[in-house]
Formats: sequence, structure tokens, C-alpha cells
Amino acid sequence: MNKRDLVWRAFHNESVERIPVGFWFHFAKDELEDVFKNPGLREINIQGHKKFYEAFDPDFLKIMTDGYFCYPNEIFASAKDVSELKKIKPIGSDHPWIREQVKLAQAVTGAYGKNVLTFYNIFAPATIFKFARQGKNADSMLADFMLRDKAVVTRALNVVAEDTAALAKAVVSEGGADGIYYSTQDVSDSRISTELQKECIAPSDFAVLDSANSAKGLNILHICSYAGHHNKISHYTDYPVQIINWAAHLEKVSLGSGKKLFGGKPVIGGFDNTPAGVLYKGSKAEIEAETDRLINEAKNQGAVKGLALGADCTLPRDINVERLKWVRDRAAIKQHE
Repeated sequence: MNKRDLVWRAFHNESVERIPVGFWFHFAKDELEDVFKNPGLREINIQGHKKFYEAFDPDFLKIMTDGYFCYPNEIFASAKDVSELKKIKPIGSDHPWIREQVKLAQAVTGAYGKNVLTFYNIFAPATIFKFARQGKNADSMLADFMLRDKAVVTRALNVVAEDTAALAKAVVSEGGADGIYYSTQDVSDSRISTELQKECIAPSDFAVLDSANSAKGLNILHICSYAGHHNKISHYTDYPVQIINWAAHLEKVSLGSGKKLFGGKPVIGGFDNTPAGVLYKGSKAEIEAETDRLINEAKNQGAVKGLALGADCTLPRDINVERLKWVRDRAAIKQHE
């Protein structure tokens, strides 16, 4: 069974000869840097994929978008009052921010797509807002805006979703990616209720995912826990995706429990992604033991079909790729014990 078939079957809850493994990390020193201000980032990203592919021979490949995190709209970055968000307009599907990313998808899938499934990284409009604020109380600022005028915020996010939906469709239909890896997260502010989260944030998420689905993509939902960001996993159970990845370690929601929560959909994850985790600092024996634990737990919960081992989120850039191989090698053995 080749790797495309292996992962395709796993991501359709079918029996496989071994459990697939998927990890990734950023290639640029600062993924938030703007590629249009530093064009060299594109080649750094391309070469990063090449080096990672040759070193790890991954079961499937997440296409990293370092340099393209900055959506080209200054209003998100500069708005001091929610009323300013009324000025936001879509950049359009012909904008270089979209067309250059389609070229990135083409470059990576052209090089590796015959061997492995590829999933293009797409960020939620609300996350794009947070990037624009450069992490400076971004969640609190977005919460303030939502509480002052939820209609304006919802519309602004939907405008951004128009562009990210076009991007999601294009990287699959033109770029050759097998699907998208859609990164979203809660607004981390105690003032934001589940109802307000669903009313303001979810519509823009659905717009992007519906567009990716219309391109017949096999799409992964990533409920992002970067830098210890907590989410209520239950916020996302009705999202129209085929595979789920969440912070199983951080949120204390096992792979089997999460699989049940999401109606039996295939899942990815299990490992702590931080420098404090066993994957980064543990011995080979400790990493193999954690691999065993995750697989045993999934088996006991009836969740070994449709399972891929991975991490809560992006790994540290300097992780030794040999550690990722230890997980895959041990998972292949454990599958048949």
C-alpha cells in the first residue's frame, strides 16, 4: 500500500496496514514575516518542504504558508474602534496574496503530490485578525469589538472569508492540493459566550470550509492550541470537515473521546507539541512508550480505525526528525501486536 492509499484509507475510516503519522513545523525564522516585504521567504519555504520531505519521508504533507500569514488589509491591523471594520472590502481572487499561494501549492504538490496526500494550510478569518494585531491583546480586542457591535464584526469576518474561501478552493482545484488544513480557534476571552462565538465567528469558518468542500477537497479541521491557547472542542462538532485535529494533550480530550465527540470522523494527534513534551525532549524509549499508550488508549475506545498520530499543533523548528521516525516505526509495530 503506497502512502497516498494508506492515508486516504485511514482518512475514510478504512482498515490500513499501519497507523499513519503526520507532523510539521515552520521553516522560516518568523512565519509572521510578510513575503511581499521579504520575497526570499518563498524560496526558504519551498526548500524547507524539500529538506523535510527528504529527511522524514512523511506519510502526508501539510503545506506550510510561512510568509503568507499577513492578509493584505491594513484596517485589521490599525482599527481602534469597531466602526472602522465597516471599511473592509475583499481583495479579490486575482490578488497576488491568493495567486502566489496557488503557485506555492502547485510547487509543493508538483514535487511530492504523486507520493503523498498534501493539505494546504488556511487560517480562519478571526485568526487572521489576531495575526494583524501582532498578538498584542488580539483576543481581547476582538472580544471588545464583538461585544460593541457583533453585526459589524460578523460582516468584516465574512468579507475576509470571501477571500480565504477563494484561496481554499483555488489551492485544491488549481494548486493540486488534496485538501486544506483549516486552522481556527476560540476567542480567548471569558466575556465571549458559546452563542456569540457561533454567531460571529462560525459563519466565516463555514464559508471557507464550504468552498473547500465544493472543490472536492479532503479537508482537515485544526482547532489551534498554539502557545497554550485553550478551546472548547464542542464548539466545532458541526463543522463541515472530514478529519479533525485538536490539542488532545492540552485539552485532556483523548483521541478516542474526540472521535466519538465528532461522530466517528477520522482524527489526528495525541502528542504534546511543546519543548516540554516527550516528543521533543524524551528518550527513544519514552517516545515509544507514549506511542504505545496513545494506540492502546485508542484501541480501548474503539478508535483505532481512522487514526493518525500527530501533535497538538506545530512542532518546534529545531526538533530532531529522527524522533518523528521513532513514532512511525513504533506505531507500525504496535499496530500488529
